[in-house]
Amino acid sequence: MSAHNVAFVLAATDHGPLIVNRHDYRMTGPGQGYGVGFQLLSSGAFDPDEVSRAINLLQLRRKHHGDGVVAFDIGANVGAHCVSWARAMRGWGSVFAVEAQERLYYALAGNIALGNIGNARAVFAAVGGKSGVLEVPVPDYSRPASFGSLELRRRPNGEYIGQTIDYSTLVPVPMTTIDSMAGGMPRVDLIKLDIEGMEAEALGAAQETIAQHRPALMVELIKSDAVALVQSMQALGYETFPDGLGTVALHRDDPVLQEWR
Repeated sequence: MSAHNVAFVLAATDHGPLIVNRHDYRMTGPGQGYGVGFQLLSSGAFDPDEVSRAINLLQLRRKHHGDGVVAFDIGANVGAHCVSWARAMRGWGSVFAVEAQERLYYALAGNIALGNIGNARAVFAAVGGKSGVLEVPVPDYSRPASFGSLELRRRPNGEYIGQTIDYSTLVPVPMTTIDSMAGGMPRVDLIKLDIEGMEAEALGAAQETIAQHRPALMVELIKSDAVALVQSMQALGYETFPDGLGTVALHRDDPVLQEWR
């Protein structure tokens, strides 16, 4: 019988039971590393402060705009944000969780089902500047790497995530835009973008959504031109607040802004 490396396991976490890849880490020193799996398996939680801030934003949107809150978790990984937001919003809000890595998407969907979370939906897609198909690399999920750090498009001086990524062998993944996903929705309250350098193009194809709904934004900046990206949000009428590796942006016409300051 051939050896079988069990990568995905079920873990009891502060977010509830989650399917997680036990190889999801990149070690940076003795006992030190990063990765969604690394955090969940070593501390029981993934970015708990950021999750709490997002839930606070969602609660403020409910306070000022009423029930029916809608959140987009773009770059959802296995769903630590998604399941926490959805549990907090039972009875008054919902989450659309978008993930472009097929194996992580399976875990995300499994975690939504496992938690009996009826107000969350998993979407298998990349989010960018246009709808179509994006050819993406596939890491080896049976070997250590920070899978959430995978860059779908090769970038100059791209991040080493724990294993070398082969960009010569790619697979097609559906690509959509925020405007396409939000089209026809009565409201959009929060958009979280953590898509490894594709944040600017994703926001560039969210103009209709932003103009109509003025959602709160949580945007990772570390693989983008941070100054240009912040300036683009400000040009759309947003006030920005540094937030760890990214920024929180609230529209100047959103009453949530006054409480967030």
